[in-house]
Amino acid sequence: MNFWMDIALEPLKETIAEIDVLIINDEEARQLSGEYSLVKASKKIMAMGPKYLIIKKGEHGALLFHGNNVFSAPALPLEEVFDPTGAGDSFAGGFISYLANTDDTSFENMKRAVIYGSAMASFCVEKFGTERLVGLSQEDIRSRVKAFINLASVDISLPS
Repeated sequence: MNFWMDIALEPLKETIAEIDVLIINDEEARQLSGEYSLVKASKKIMAMGPKYLIIKKGEHGALLFHGNNVFSAPALPLEEVFDPTGAGDSFAGGFISYLANTDDTSFENMKRAVIYGSAMASFCVEKFGTERLVGLSQEDIRSRVKAFINLASVDISLPS
């Protein structure tokens, strides 16, 4: 993406105007928008046309933007990260796969898709290339998604 911003920014913006979902990393969001704040960056990028924007933040998770709604998904703390190469593509694959299986592009479902994408990215970084992804079972994926849910949820009551 950085390459296209450097050599073909206007055609890239024309393409972005035609898409529903844009998945980019934080560095790309900052470069594309000219803003350091990812919230400000998201507003400028969403004004370019996408209905949904996902900004991946590597080991710090991902942000999903839609209108005035923001969802922050954590990254799963892993004891060892072997190789981050391909994590973004694994995220996108898990995200799109979830959407394709549910046929639902509501904001609530997009949030679930971000968690599935994050789960797939977390598998990817545990080995080199696709080694960890090959042979994953549905139970492996369910278990990892549950770990994300447990990480990100809390029951809390506010004092009166």
